[in-house]
Amino acid sequence: MRRGLVLGAGGVLGASWTIGALNAVQDVTGWDPTTAEVIVGTSAGSVLAAFVSNGVTPEQLLNHQRGITVPGDPVIDYDADRERSLPPRPKLGLGSARLLRAVARHPRKVTPLTALASITPQGRGSLDPVRGLVEAVCPRGSWSPHPNTWIVAMDYDSGKRVAFGREGAPPAGLSDAVTASCAIPGWYAPVTIGGRRYVDGGACSPTSLDLVIPLDLDEVYVLSPMTSFDYDKPASRVARLERQFRRSVTKRLIREAVKVRQHGTAVVMLGPGAEDLEAIGANLMDARRRTAVLDTSLRTSAEVLHRHYGEYAKPA
Repeated sequence: MRRGLVLGAGGVLGASWTIGALNAVQDVTGWDPTTAEVIVGTSAGSVLAAFVSNGVTPEQLLNHQRGITVPGDPVIDYDADRERSLPPRPKLGLGSARLLRAVARHPRKVTPLTALASITPQGRGSLDPVRGLVEAVCPRGSWSPHPNTWIVAMDYDSGKRVAFGREGAPPAGLSDAVTASCAIPGWYAPVTIGGRRYVDGGACSPTSLDLVIPLDLDEVYVLSPMTSFDYDKPASRVARLERQFRRSVTKRLIREAVKVRQHGTAVVMLGPGAEDLEAIGANLMDARRRTAVLDTSLRTSAEVLHRHYGEYAKPA
C-alpha cells in the first residue's frame, strides 16, 4: 500500500503534539512513517518532516523530546529551540508591499493569513536554532535522501505556495527550506533562497494536503496540530480567540481532504482534541508545556486511531 505523511503547522507545542501522534500511528497501525511515499511538512511540521525523511524514527524523536540519550541516535538538541514564547519587537513598516499589491489585485485568490502577512511588519527573530536542529541530521546545502520530501513555504512577494523538493521548485538546501517554512510573519525574519524571500508556509495552508493529489496514493496520514474536531472550553479570552482561529483552519483542511478523497486516496486526519487543547493552552510557542502536550498526545492520538481502525485491527 502506498501511503503518504503530511505534517502540519503548529509551533513548538504543535511539534510536541505531532511527535506523540507519530508514535501513536506507528504503535497502533504497525506502519513505519519513515517509509512514506511522500513526506510533506509545513512550519513546525517541516522540522519533523526533515527528521523523518532522514530516517529518524518516531521512537527516536520521542526519546530526544524527553531528553533521553540513546547511543547511536542522532544528536538533536531540543533545548536549542527554546525561543521566547512571545516575539521580539518587529521592524517598522509593511511586511511586503509587493504582496499587498498582489492581494489587492486578486483578493479572492489568497487566504486571510496571506493577506495578513502582507501588512504585518517583518519579524526580527532568528531561526538559527531551527537550522541547527535540521543540520544535526542533514548537512547544510544538502537535501534529504528521501526522494519525495516536500517542504512548504510562501513566496513573500507573490503569495504563491512553494513546495521545496518537489519537481519544478527552486533548488534549496533542506535547512534553508525548513527555516523558510518556519518564518512566521511578524515574528521571524524572512528567509532568502535564490534571491527571493520566503515565509511560513502555513500562511497558504496549515498542511498543504492537496499537494499529494497527483501521486494517486492509497492512503495519507495527516497530523495537523492546528486542526481540531473536539474542543475544550477555555476561560481566557486569548484562548477562546485561538479556538475560533483553529475552527477556520480546520475548515480549510476538511476542504483539502474532500479533494484528496475525490481522487481515490483515503485520508486519516489527526488533530488535538479537548484534552490536548487544555494541555496546549493559548500559546503554541510556550515550550514550558511541551512535556504535558507530548504525554497527552501519546494517549489521545492512540485512542482516536483505535476508534478508527478497531481496538486490535491494523491496516494491511
